[in-house]
Amino acid sequence: MPVTLTTVARRAGVSTSTASRALTGHPSVLPHTRQRVEAAAAELRYHPNRIATALRTRRSGLVGLVVNNLRTATFHVIAETLQARAAAHGLQVLVCTTGGDPAREAAFLDTVRAQGLDGVVVAGSGANGELVNTLVAEGRAVVTMNREVGGARAPSVMSDYATAARLAAEHLLALGHTRIGAVEGPPEVTSGRLHHAGFAAALDTAGVPLDPALVRRGPFRAGFGRDAARELLDAPHRPTALLVSNHEASFGVLAELSRRAVAVPAELSVVCTEDEPFWGFWTPPLTVVDNRAAVLAERAADLLLAQLDDDAGPPEPAAEQVAPELVVRGSTAPPPVS
Repeated sequence: MPVTLTTVARRAGVSTSTASRALTGHPSVLPHTRQRVEAAAAELRYHPNRIATALRTRRSGLVGLVVNNLRTATFHVIAETLQARAAAHGLQVLVCTTGGDPAREAAFLDTVRAQGLDGVVVAGSGANGELVNTLVAEGRAVVTMNREVGGARAPSVMSDYATAARLAAEHLLALGHTRIGAVEGPPEVTSGRLHHAGFAAALDTAGVPLDPALVRRGPFRAGFGRDAARELLDAPHRPTALLVSNHEASFGVLAELSRRAVAVPAELSVVCTEDEPFWGFWTPPLTVVDNRAAVLAERAADLLLAQLDDDAGPPEPAAEQVAPELVVRGSTAPPPVS
C-alpha cells in the first residue's frame, strides 16, 4: 500500500493536520514534534502527493522558465542560477527551450496555465505580451528577461545593452581605432536595437562618423557571424577592429578569423559583448563586455519569489537593468601602423 500522510501521522502519534504542518515547516509545530514527524516520514520513505498538495494549498511547487536555447552561456547560466534559487525555496523548475519561436513560447505559456504552475520566468522571444498579462491577471508570478515584451504588465530584468556596446566601442576608440566593424543582432529585437544605439552614441561622442559599410545586422546565428566577418574582411578598406554583439555571431566570426589565420590583435582587435567560459582560454583570450548573466538571473529569482510570497495583488511592471562590465584580455591592442 502507498504511504500516505495519514500513515506518517499514525507512526508519529500525531494528527494528520499536525503532520502536514510539521512537514511544511509551519511555525506552530514544536521542534520535538517536527523531528518525530520527519523521522517517521524518513522511515516510511514518504513522498508528498504533489497533486493533493496543490489542491490543498493552491500551489503546485512548480515554476517555468522559457529560454531560447541552452547552448550559449547567458541562457544556461540563467537556467542553473534560477534552478538553484528555486530549489532553496522548495520549488522545481520546468525549462522550455524555444529556439526563439514565439509560437513554441506561447504553447508553453498555455501549459503553465493548464498545469497550474505557480509562476514563470520568460527569457524568450519578446512576443506574447497578451499571454503574459493573462498569467499576471490570474495571479501567477511572472518575470520577463532579456527582451522587452510590448505591453506586458510583469516586472522585467534586462542587461544594459546600450551601455555594453558603448563600453566596447569606447575601449577600442581609446586604443586609437576609428574603423570599427560591428556585427550586431537584428534591429527589430531589443538587444540588436540597443546595441546599435550604444555603438553609434560612442562614435558620435568621439567625433568618429558611423560608416554603414562597416555594420552588419542580422540573426543570432553563427552562420551570419561568419558571413559578416567575411564581408568586412574582404572590404577594400577593412576595419582594424570588430565589435561582436552576441554569442551566436561570435562563434562564426572567430571561426572565419581562424580560417583566414588573421593575427589577433596584431592585424585586428576583437571585442565580444557577451562572455563565454572558454573565451578566457581562447588564443588570445578575448576581451569582452560581460552581461553578468548570474546577476540577471538572481534578480529575476528575487522578483519571482517576492510575488510568490506576496498576496497584495499584481506586481508593478517595473523594469530593471543590470550594468555590464568590461573585461580587458588579450584580443585588443592599438591598430596596426599602415
